[in-house]
Amino acid sequence: MNKDKSWSQYGRHIYLLKRIRTFGIVFFSVLVIAVSVLIVIQLKNNTTNERRELLRIWNEGDYEQVYEISKAFLTENPVDYFLLTINGFSAYQLGISQINNQNTVSYIDESIFSLRKALIQKEAAKDGRVFYVLGKAYGYKGAEYSDLAVKYLELANNLSYEAKDIPEYLGLSYAAYGDYRKSVQAFTQAFVSGVMPSDNLLLSISRSYMAMEDYNMAQSYLLRCIEYSADSKSVVLSRFMLAEIYLIFNELENAEKQYLTILETSGDNAEARFQLGELYSLKGDTTRARSEWRMAYRQDPAHAKARARLNI
Repeated sequence: MNKDKSWSQYGRHIYLLKRIRTFGIVFFSVLVIAVSVLIVIQLKNNTTNERRELLRIWNEGDYEQVYEISKAFLTENPVDYFLLTINGFSAYQLGISQINNQNTVSYIDESIFSLRKALIQKEAAKDGRVFYVLGKAYGYKGAEYSDLAVKYLELANNLSYEAKDIPEYLGLSYAAYGDYRKSVQAFTQAFVSGVMPSDNLLLSISRSYMAMEDYNMAQSYLLRCIEYSADSKSVVLSRFMLAEIYLIFNELENAEKQYLTILETSGDNAEARFQLGELYSLKGDTTRARSEWRMAYRQDPAHAKARARLNI
């Protein structure tokens, strides 16, 4: 009887141990799941906080800090779309603000690297911002990249991304690889906004028309730049281009007026002096021509064409 009781107690003890063990396993599993959920939530919260902080810094215009922080985060999340885009955008902003051209190229290359990597992600398909900044970045790399600048700016256009300077950048990019008709079409779109066109736009569209030998249209835009520009350098450049058109039409007096006006309004100018010498040479007045070339040389001893004319 005692023996039966001891076995009964032993069985109950084993039963309790099994229950405790089962409960422990279930409890541990629930605990692991709960902790995992908490960790995921915390990571998501941390990620959200990081992005909010980056956006806050971006909105404050501190592009250097955004660039450094996003670059650091990308070492852990190298294909994160948000980090790639904000890193690319901040690198672009830093690039165009540099004084040293080498620094500009370095940042622009980093911008292109991040944004091209972002294009692999599915989110990029409808994100006009990426194509827009990428197109402008390629535009800064020079004429040999103008086809890529056009490609990405047109993609931004096709996605109806709203940026008023897209037509102007497209015009510059088309002109860079010699498609002047599309260049003029793009530049013309830039006028639709009704905003006063920039000097750069007026001069660029004039160059495109000159390249197509449509000198009357080029002349009209140059005269507009001279009339409305507040920048003396833009006005001087417009007068040089206008004088070039007058020389093509053999209107020597009008060309001379442009060179003389440059000298009167902006002081002595070696190039204006040299071009006056060329003009007087065309007229057969070699004495005045050599006088102008000498003044050009005195103004700028490194002026190669003036030195050549004077056999120096």
